Amino acid sequence: MSEPLAVEVKAVSKRFRIVHHAGSLKRAAIELVRRRPAVELMTAVDNLSFSVPRGQTVGIIGSNGSGKSTMLMLLAGIYRPSQGEIVVRGRITTLLDLYAGMHPDLTAADNAILVAMTNGLTRRQAIDRLPTILEFAELLDVADQRIRHFSAGMVVRLGFSVAAYCDPEVLLVDEVLAVGDQSFQAKCRGKVAEFQREGRTIVFVSHDLPAVAASCERVIWLDRSRLRMDGPAAEVLAAYAQSV
Repeated sequence: MSEPLAVEVKAVSKRFRIVHHAGSLKRAAIELVRRRPAVELMTAVDNLSFSVPRGQTVGIIGSNGSGKSTMLMLLAGIYRPSQGEIVVRGRITTLLDLYAGMHPDLTAADNAILVAMTNGLTRRQAIDRLPTILEFAELLDVADQRIRHFSAGMVVRLGFSVAAYCDPEVLLVDEVLAVGDQSFQAKCRGKVAEFQREGRTIVFVSHDLPAVAASCERVIWLDRSRLRMDGPAAEVLAAYAQSV
């Protein structure tokens, strides 16, 4: 009996409209006659299909512009597919932009509660977990300070900690395990390893191939917006290394 699927991506494409504004008087005159600027469609993800069984950790690799981050944004629901369908089963927590939802004039504690609630926790749950979130982020002593006075590293630590304690069933990660100093990075990796032991589903995008090899059992290689290879991590990473 096969594992139930946490993620299904079915023939998904994502296109963006790129507007080219006039760079000269001649071009401006032409566009004025047309009554519209020149527009180009850019395909960021092209007819992509894959599925992820519940509890699997999958890495997505590829060069810059290959569609990796766009694919995560689609899975997170930040972008909508231009065509195709995406199904994600379970509570999604994203580690994409750790500044998202943070307000500079709120305290660390208030921001943690606010972001936790936007990730699906009730206010009571967020308040109950607040000490644990702040302790993990190493911010207990400054919980009552506005984050506008924090360093970028402190804000990122808070964002990671909130996401980590929102009971994710599907975790989407984009290059954020390198936050803070080496000690905090080790805590981040430990938390992700804990999620793996608990059988949570993780989709991980990174240029750090050793981190992908250490964390992922399966790797999807995107090349020029399309699927190039999908298989065991060691095999895909070896093929990718030979291509660059």
